[in-house]
Amino acid sequence: METHALPQPFVTPASSEPWPSAARCWYGVTIFGLTVMTLFGNQFVVSLLIEPIKRDLALSDLQVALIVGTAAGFINAIVSLPIGRYFVDRFSRKLIIGAGLLVLGVTSIWSGLAATATMLLLARLASGIGGAGNGPATYSMLGDMFPASKLAKAVSVMNIGFMFGLGAAMLLGATLIGAISSVPDLALPLVGTLRPWQFVFLVLAIPDLVLAFLMLATVVEPARRGLRNAAAATHKIALMPLREVTDYFWKNRGAFGPLYFGLLCNCIAMGAAFWMAPFYSRTFGWSPQQYGIIQGILTVILAPAGLLFGGWLAERLARRGVPDANLRVVFIGSMLHLPFAIGFALVPNPYLALVMSVMSTSLISIGTGPLNAAFQSIVPNEMRGQITASFLFVFTVGAAIGPPLIGWLNDSVFRDPNAVRYSLALTHAVFGPLAAFIFWRGLKPYARVFAQAQAWQR
Repeated sequence: METHALPQPFVTPASSEPWPSAARCWYGVTIFGLTVMTLFGNQFVVSLLIEPIKRDLALSDLQVALIVGTAAGFINAIVSLPIGRYFVDRFSRKLIIGAGLLVLGVTSIWSGLAATATMLLLARLASGIGGAGNGPATYSMLGDMFPASKLAKAVSVMNIGFMFGLGAAMLLGATLIGAISSVPDLALPLVGTLRPWQFVFLVLAIPDLVLAFLMLATVVEPARRGLRNAAAATHKIALMPLREVTDYFWKNRGAFGPLYFGLLCNCIAMGAAFWMAPFYSRTFGWSPQQYGIIQGILTVILAPAGLLFGGWLAERLARRGVPDANLRVVFIGSMLHLPFAIGFALVPNPYLALVMSVMSTSLISIGTGPLNAAFQSIVPNEMRGQITASFLFVFTVGAAIGPPLIGWLNDSVFRDPNAVRYSLALTHAVFGPLAAFIFWRGLKPYARVFAQAQAWQR
């Protein structure tokens, strides 16, 4: 695909505003990381509850995947687009994040009080609204805290929160589930009877509410950089016409297309993580507690190394003048994880499967920071929230497709819940190589757009 130069209205002198202090920036990264940790950690804790929710609410594999795994994801993806367009690029981004965390806390309580499948579905749909603005606002702020050469490292460090969220959620969630599994159902006035999985939802509300306070009270909003009009940094930013956004996207489709479609394929495959606890239960007879504790320890120890290495590698390549450094690291990670992603579900030993799945997660995470930085490095500030929202829309939709896809394969293709291992292997075998190929095809177009973008992205 042909890639065009950046439209002239965006080529302006670098912002005269000095970069924020390192202490302020890295504190912000810490809070962002904790927010990512609780957002994604909650999802993995919920995945440990699949079997009891399915049993208590009399659901099929496909139904429980749609209600618990997909409902929030699709609402999140849809709502993130108007938030990115009408709010993130114009108003306080930390307010958007903090308000969203408050909504998440309230909807976690709602999920904990839900006694029917319909009420749980409504609560999960509402929770998607709470997280919708987090990604666009966070990445927009990071782009104003760090120059392009250091952004991949900052995003990688922030996403350690994701890996710790994954590991800690499995570890602490499994411990919590084990602790309350022997406790009888709790009858409360006005509320009714609470089952153990409902109590877990109530506990999940606590970190959301605490982080909402820290975000609103302690994180400093950075000045906007990379604006088409440098003087606009101190004034209210006008809404950029949608035509200008789509025109910029279309003229640089050779760079954006592989980023979106490669991400979509990877997220569909990685969305299968929703079925990990049922996989170990149905294939090896492990309880969610047994799987969660072992997997959590391995993930906390090994997975962050992939994130740090990916950020380091992208920064090193960038210093050597490699214009496609970010996307090249994404391609490398996508290739390296494939044997482990496809093979873990097929091996006969649960411990070997655990090691292989953690290796897959660690290797694919090499590209997490660089992929996010790849988008931020070629997007003008006024449209950063909008295009970041569209990128996160694809991320969320892909992750939301994965769970029901596996459920459908179990119910309708293999017609056996115990065949989940083959559904997992098939999903990774189809979408993993496709993602790697798409990223590879995007290297040259992305390098051209990145080189042109340096005129304003400073």
